[in-house]
Amino acid sequence: METLLYEETDGVAVVTLNRPDVYNAFNSAMMRELSGLWQTLKTNDGVRCIVLTGAGERAFCTGIDRSEIPTDGGAFDPLTFEDPGRKLGPKTNELYKPVIAAVNGMACGGAFYMLGEVEFIIAGESATFFDPHVTYGMTAVYEPLLMMRRMPWGEIARLTLAGSHERVSAKRAYDIGLVSQVVEDDLLLDETIRVAKAIASQPARAVQATVRAMWLARDLTPAQSLAAAPELLNLGTTPEALEEGQRAFASGKRIDPRVR
Repeated sequence: METLLYEETDGVAVVTLNRPDVYNAFNSAMMRELSGLWQTLKTNDGVRCIVLTGAGERAFCTGIDRSEIPTDGGAFDPLTFEDPGRKLGPKTNELYKPVIAAVNGMACGGAFYMLGEVEFIIAGESATFFDPHVTYGMTAVYEPLLMMRRMPWGEIARLTLAGSHERVSAKRAYDIGLVSQVVEDDLLLDETIRVAKAIASQPARAVQATVRAMWLARDLTPAQSLAAAPELLNLGTTPEALEEGQRAFASGKRIDPRVR
């Protein structure tokens, strides 16, 4: 792939946005490759969990590559322009395997297309989050809509409206629940892969049905979610998964959990 790096081991795929010379900004090629990869991973039974990160130390992703935005007079029509960011997220591509984002450096603007659709985020100490749209005369729409479900109202409003004037630190992101953990920068990928391997070690069908149930609960009313619960329970709780779980319990080996 031209814009992505890919590694796969022990049930975990590591997907790296690989345009570090432009702070991993996405272009149409990355959109096509990432969308295609999410769809391929749906049917790759060897992958049970995915880690998404950015190449280099400076940025996870800084949004759209501005060289791809038409600026020559009337060439840009918002009503017909196909935003390449719309197809970047795993859930938009109907991938319901767990995806964990490992955020290093800057994550801003269009990066939220991806961060808004992962299960959770682990951040390096140097990570920062911001949205420069309004500072440069652009309306922020998809970014706050996607991130609003991950952040308190006042926090996403301030992040969006302050534009380039403020950045949310990794510590602040942890305090408001945007990220689940903050680690030293040089430990970020190892720690994220450790968590991904723990998730990948469990029965895949049960995990994926659980992911679907949680996203359903975000998108529907409580009553609608509960009405769909029996179907999702039947989808994920197969005889094979139960047998696998019972074998693990009967083996006598107990997991030594980490406390965070």
